Amino acid sequence: MSHFPNGATTYMDSASGGEGPSSTATTSVGSGSTEASAQPPSRYESQKRRDWNTFQQYLRNHKPPLTLGRCSGAHVIEFLKYLDQFGKTKVHVTGCPHFGQLNPPGPCACPLKQAWGSLDALIGRLRAAYEENGGRPEANPFGAKAVRIYLREVRESQAKARGIPYEKKKRKRTTATTAGGEVEGSSGGGDVGTGGDIGRS
Repeated sequence: MSHFPNGATTYMDSASGGEGPSSTATTSVGSGSTEASAQPPSRYESQKRRDWNTFQQYLRNHKPPLTLGRCSGAHVIEFLKYLDQFGKTKVHVTGCPHFGQLNPPGPCACPLKQAWGSLDALIGRLRAAYEENGGRPEANPFGAKAVRIYLREVRESQAKARGIPYEKKKRKRTTATTAGGEVEGSSGGGDVGTGGDIGRS
């Protein structure tokens, strides 16, 4: 866990992935009544809350301080770059002899940064948290085109620097049989990025 200049904490490169929100209601069999359970929040929900608090702390520490309403995609990118100082993923620079090697034979002085997968998962959680906290979807800075372009550039540059082949998964076509006939659909296949690191060296 790392600290902001004023003592607030941040905790990156530990993105939780793939888990969806857990159900918060149970149905009493036989009585037909639904009771709210006291289940603790899922790992995903807990991580999302921490991410949201971290981003709000960043806005308060910004010079000049920023309000959420004035936050843009450019500020989100600035936040992602700020988080690099807490990263744990070695990203080789162009002049490094290990540049482009998936498993380098020895250590080097290249900087540690946030892995693309961690940033991608973080943005997904913050995008959801923004709307859950009253933000309008059309004004969501985490869904801005500039942020998507930045993440794509990070993915491509890290893949090249670390020798990681990246191929977009192809969607698998599935066929479901219904009373009215066959209905085609798709499953699986999106971009990788709901997990944490994309590998370390």
